[in-house]
Amino acid sequence: MPQSCTDIRAALAACLSSSPCVLEGNKPGDCLRPPLCDDLPTQCQQLKKGYAQCKRGMIDMRKRFRGNKPVGSVGE
Repeated sequence: MPQSCTDIRAALAACLSSSPCVLEGNKPGDCLRPPLCDDLPTQCQQLKKGYAQCKRGMIDMRKRFRGNKPVGSVGE
């Protein structure tokens, strides 16, 4: 189960590395926090939200036994 978020984490890292925020010389961690996170591309913001939901799903007791859904699944 700890590996269920690795795909979306890798996609977020790739998106961040090519974002203007990181290319201007900021650290990726700084670009994920306000006020710099508002300037991220929409795709990076969506990946950030998806990664947070994935990590939250790892500790959610309702999903504890079933695990997180795959990244490409639709619906809740």
